Amino acid sequence: MIQIESPKNEQVIKWKKLHTKKGRAQTGCFLVEGIHLVEEALRSSWIVETILTTNVAPFPGEKTRVVHVSERVMKELSETKSPQGVIAICRKKEMTPQSKLTGIYVLCDRIQDPGNVGTIIRTALAAGASGVVLGAGSVDLFHAKVIRATQGAFFHLPVYHGVLTEWIESFQTQRVPIYGTSLHDAVSYKQVSPISDVALLLGNEGEGVDASLLKQVDKKVYIPQHPKAESLNVAVACGIFLYHFMKDMPVK
Repeated sequence: MIQIESPKNEQVIKWKKLHTKKGRAQTGCFLVEGIHLVEEALRSSWIVETILTTNVAPFPGEKTRVVHVSERVMKELSETKSPQGVIAICRKKEMTPQSKLTGIYVLCDRIQDPGNVGTIIRTALAAGASGVVLGAGSVDLFHAKVIRATQGAFFHLPVYHGVLTEWIESFQTQRVPIYGTSLHDAVSYKQVSPISDVALLLGNEGEGVDASLLKQVDKKVYIPQHPKAESLNVAVACGIFLYHFMKDMPVK
């Protein structure tokens, strides 16, 4: 097994650049940290190039290249307070949209909090959605906090980067209704019947969905709230909408 002891090692310095969006773009790779997330990556179709571990034993049941690193190196590369002693270097891949857009899709307009985007992806998988689309201005999909918040769902659900106006046009062409969240001129989600094929448009945490995008939706919907409640977290709202719209999903 290859061993690296020093945080100043040239390879460690290269891996640390994956903490940045620029570094990930240049190399086409990203870091996945923690036993659970690494195992989820290995169980998926994503390419795991290297596994870094502080454990002297090989990572169980895996044929991917394993590099033993010191605690100092792991601390240098870790982005968590309590490193679990395992990090994977994974290869990025771009998702190709299906020609036929069926099922539930979540469109994210400038959602910037990594925890929110990660939770939306995790919830979308749980609700049986077909995919999530991150529009311009949304947080980087490969941000470490996004990946951690997905709890591995990231590896099992198509997540696309795209121009939302183009996606909306594609849904319209295929006669898939688009519902945009809004607090103005909107109807309660309870007034909308569950439907098999639908696109749900969610907006920025502070500003909501861009007005130009709302003009393209079929209907604006909102979630009724207690009058003293200022707002509802976008990821929580996503879950409420998804479980309302989902229809005939197999339960296991």
